[in-house]
Amino acid sequence: MNPVVHFEMPYDDRTRMSAFYEEAFGWQTQALGDDMGQYVLATTTETEDGRPKVAGAINGGFFPRKADWPAQYPSVVIAVEDIGASIEKLQRAGGQVLGEPMEIPGVGTYVAFMDTEGNRASLLQPSPRPK
Repeated sequence: MNPVVHFEMPYDDRTRMSAFYEEAFGWQTQALGDDMGQYVLATTTETEDGRPKVAGAINGGFFPRKADWPAQYPSVVIAVEDIGASIEKLQRAGGQVLGEPMEIPGVGTYVAFMDTEGNRASLLQPSPRPK
């Protein structure tokens, strides 16, 4: 099975969003710059070597809401071993890829998709971890 490894949600006001999740849930947020699309990482659980210590726990992130992007609502990121093969499988199953896969430095290769029910989700082929 391919596990859910990350969540994503849109934001309108980065400062307000960060303050809310930090105060309400104790999450740690890290704002990234223009080179990473103003993304905000959200740490919701302790990690070791970039992975959650607790089985089943995930961290996430927030992206700026944009008028020309489709389906901007909370979604999940699914880890896959081979993003190319996974894209082919999801297209055969009736899904639609949103854009081209992109490399996220130190994280892996990522692409969003729409499922047959109109839900937006994403695929991530994680970068190999140093041993």
